[in-house]
Amino acid sequence: MPLEAAPLEWEASLWQTAIAQLVQTLPHARIDAGVAERLSHPEHAVLVSVPIRLDSGETRVFTAYRVQHSRVLGPTKGGVRYDPRVSLGECAALAMWMTWKCALLRLPYGGAKGGIRCDPRQLSRGELERLTRRYTAELAGVIGPQVDIPAPDMATDEQTMAWMMDTYSMQVGHVTPEVVTGKPISVGGSVFRHEATGAGVVMVVARACERLGIDLAASRCVVQGFGKVGSVAALELAGRGATVVGVGDHTGGVFAENGLDLSELHGWALEHGSLEGFSGTARITNAELLELPCDVLVLAALENQVTGANASRVQARIVAEGANGPTTVEADAVLGERGILVLPDVLANAGGVTVSYFEWVQDLGRFFWGRDEIRRRLQEKMADAFDRVWELSESRGLSLRSAALVVAIREVAAALDARGLFP
Repeated sequence: MPLEAAPLEWEASLWQTAIAQLVQTLPHARIDAGVAERLSHPEHAVLVSVPIRLDSGETRVFTAYRVQHSRVLGPTKGGVRYDPRVSLGECAALAMWMTWKCALLRLPYGGAKGGIRCDPRQLSRGELERLTRRYTAELAGVIGPQVDIPAPDMATDEQTMAWMMDTYSMQVGHVTPEVVTGKPISVGGSVFRHEATGAGVVMVVARACERLGIDLAASRCVVQGFGKVGSVAALELAGRGATVVGVGDHTGGVFAENGLDLSELHGWALEHGSLEGFSGTARITNAELLELPCDVLVLAALENQVTGANASRVQARIVAEGANGPTTVEADAVLGERGILVLPDVLANAGGVTVSYFEWVQDLGRFFWGRDEIRRRLQEKMADAFDRVWELSESRGLSLRSAALVVAIREVAAALDARGLFP
């Protein structure tokens, strides 16, 4: 796949992983070469400077991005993250994966991703608000409810989305809740949005266990990451009877042979901001956490966690990707050779964007559903996507990742084919 035209900064490892996955999948997808070429390049990439006045009175300029991969199926959709490592390549990769995710779930969206290169832990609430509002103002011409709809991601939350919505609404002159998702319920957010990604991961895990004849209620589980996705996934697993023996966050992991008290652990994390200092369990490193013997390993932290260097030591029967890109291409091959089933990110963590779609639909219609209704609709969407991927995997002898990407790429390619290429 030629990439000579791509900007140098796109040569980030995550972008290379996304492209490698695309290249590996294309022979199985059997799509037109011209369409494949179009899919290997994001449609739009925006780099903006975001100047703000700090509490000290000093002016600082932050670098920020928004990448829109494909708009052939509808407006783009994707999160906004605040992190010192945010780059154009990272955003481009995540936008591409979001395109596949939306297509796989048959949502009328393309993929996008954005972020600000900053350390949010070093900024006050007032500084974060000014940063968010200025970033939104800089992007006002490229986001919108029928153009590109941001959502929370790493180090952003409901409050961030409320600031974005308010800033955009002030610029267009009327309240526009549908411009973002993941908002507080008081300004048009949806119930069950917070839990959606983690709950969706467990819905897919449960479906996989049914197919493999594994009793999830009798399973031992490990969850890497104990934030918005991992904590919910751990609680959902426990709610289905599984025993969660290990969890971890950026401070390290905790392990209990007979299972962790997740309610107590969750309360500690909410109060203290991390698992650090939690007593009554064995402390382990994140590297050790990934290698614990278990039935289900949920990766809900960062990208590139299981690599060619440690994949041979993973002792799980199922690896579920709650995060984006946590398994490298090399690790995928090793896990496949060892018979470990990988539930890929484009399928496993699609619950978040699916309920974001439900929120957008509710905002457009100004009519809101209850928690049970949303959970039921999410279960239907996740089960349908899983079944289509599983059946293709079985019939063609493909890994679930390859099958998921084939299903998604075909959906996008069919739309590009039908619409043609504008001169």
